Amino acid sequence: MEIKLNVNGKDYTINIDPDTSLLDALREIGIRSVRQGCDTGVCGACTVLLDDKPILSCSYLAARADGHRIITVEGLGEEADKIVDLIVSEGADQCGFCGPALVVTSYQMKKDLEHPTVEQINHYLAGNLCRCSGYEGQLRGIKKYMGVE
Repeated sequence: MEIKLNVNGKDYTINIDPDTSLLDALREIGIRSVRQGCDTGVCGACTVLLDDKPILSCSYLAARADGHRIITVEGLGEEADKIVDLIVSEGADQCGFCGPALVVTSYQMKKDLEHPTVEQINHYLAGNLCRCSGYEGQLRGIKKYMGVE
């Protein structure tokens, strides 16, 4: 089955099996920042933006993404650097496995929520897990990015 994806502003046409996940399709075109953690949609490491909505690419069929716009951390440019710098400034970047998903989710959250509360931030980030640091350092950096102290 042939599908067309726009990933980080670049168009791709790829052949997939009907049961191929979006994560596997992204891997096929060379995107490595999207992590493969649980394959069940519970860890959030595979989060990408599909038409400006965070989705779990491990449990999303690539065929459903046909004709849609996908953004990974590579597509965020300097804005990703800004988010990462704030997270690192809080001493939270350890293994980096959760980083790309947290960055793309935080980026979209800033677009979606005008003046978020801490509760709204926590709710938006629910499902993006960190095994190393207990998530507190990342949350401090993301709150700074969102303008919430």
